[in-house]
Amino acid sequence: MTDTISFKKFDEVSLLKTRFHKIRAQELINYIIQAAKINKKTVIGNVNIRSMNFAYELPWYKDFLNQSDLVFCDGFGVLLGAKICGCSVNSSHRMTCPDYIEDLALACERENISLYLLAGKTRTVDKAITKLKAIAPNLKIKGHHGYFDKSGEENEYVINEINNFKPGVLYVGFGMPLQERWILNNLNKIDAKVFLPLGACLDFYTDTVYRGPRWMTNYGLEWFTRLITEPQRLWERYIVGNPLFLYRILREKLRKI
Repeated sequence: MTDTISFKKFDEVSLLKTRFHKIRAQELINYIIQAAKINKKTVIGNVNIRSMNFAYELPWYKDFLNQSDLVFCDGFGVLLGAKICGCSVNSSHRMTCPDYIEDLALACERENISLYLLAGKTRTVDKAITKLKAIAPNLKIKGHHGYFDKSGEENEYVINEINNFKPGVLYVGFGMPLQERWILNNLNKIDAKVFLPLGACLDFYTDTVYRGPRWMTNYGLEWFTRLITEPQRLWERYIVGNPLFLYRILREKLRKI
């Protein structure tokens, strides 16, 4: 292990006083691999409309994103907001975990970097590990479901399991903002190099949750499929959250005119 490494510098985009980086999927993978090789804890965040709304309303969450080592975009709505504000971004600056998780696993296998999956239900994480081992048989990988008490003895047990494994990359998928809060609360106690909060990635990767057809996900319409399949749980996130984000972006733009 080394203490420092030469990282490529990525341009930043600032929306509503919350920043993310103009980075592409392969660049993100390369960054994760490099970060896992140094003697430093690296926190990687991601933004979509929901996280931007959280950042607008929760100061600690905004601080989490603005203080993370790298923040990538996981939502076409955020790119649209950036374009409205005059930023030069394109669709290649948006990526979603199920589309690149196998490439990340292959890179970890190639570079002998271990991966710990802390997310989903027991069957979901086990299925994800089986799928990843099928394409990267020498990958050092382990996991634990995400449905545990995030404080007290159960939390300490999970942290001990992680520390015994000493992962190069720790994927945390509890959903926003719980996963970010958990990382902040436990960062100093966990022996991992890269902290990567990725929400429901494993649910999508294992087809536990339907994302929709490829043409919809490629054009930023995944949210519509999720709304149709889980309307009671997600209506507020999309029916209220999406217009609210757009309103805040337009109001911010008008203030600068």
